[in-house]
Amino acid sequence: MKISEMNWPQVESYLTTDDRAIVPLGSTEQHAFLSLSVDSILAEKIAVDAAEPYGIPVFPALPFGMTPTFSDFPGTISLSMQTYTRLLYDILNSLKRQGFRRILLVNGHGGNSPAQNIISEWMVNNPEVTVQLHNWWNAPLVWAKVAATDPVASHASWMENFPWTRLAGVAQPETRKPMVNLVELRKMNPTQARAYLVDGNYGGYYQRPDDEMLAIWQTAIDELRQIIESL
Repeated sequence: MKISEMNWPQVESYLTTDDRAIVPLGSTEQHAFLSLSVDSILAEKIAVDAAEPYGIPVFPALPFGMTPTFSDFPGTISLSMQTYTRLLYDILNSLKRQGFRRILLVNGHGGNSPAQNIISEWMVNNPEVTVQLHNWWNAPLVWAKVAATDPVASHASWMENFPWTRLAGVAQPETRKPMVNLVELRKMNPTQARAYLVDGNYGGYYQRPDDEMLAIWQTAIDELRQIIESL
């Protein structure tokens, strides 16, 4: 259930029987012709959809992450590593103080991957709390489903194009963009990266049929439920 649809007495009552919480981690960054909030939308929705049978509170997605490469694309906001570390520490400290002891961070943004080291460091001084990071989009079952659907898939391509990440009135190109050279991209500053990426898609078609996308989404739900049940 969404924490935004609960009040504090309800959360206090929940904590008398369960100590699990889910916090989605998102980002606000360019995604070619899709919403700038793709990562936040997907992280929160997959968490809410997967957690529904268990009644676990799902907090709003953290809308900002680390995405320095896209800094020259208007609308992108990138946090420093220092800021992101402090944010995660404050979130985890708050949840611990209130009685949550099993915390799942559902991550929707590759640039947030250093969160694994941050939470591992936090748990050194908080051994009574278990914190787990789940990168939903490249978890084994989801990634296998994506590869079986179309092996050419990456950032801002069809694999992130769901009915809930599209923008009304914005047409998607019908071409299949060649994959960019990721080794070269990582050498570039934000200005160079914008010129190289052009529209922001890393490679692949921009959209695939909805039945294929919904099959991938169901795989993601099923895989996340396995994680939830093992918390």
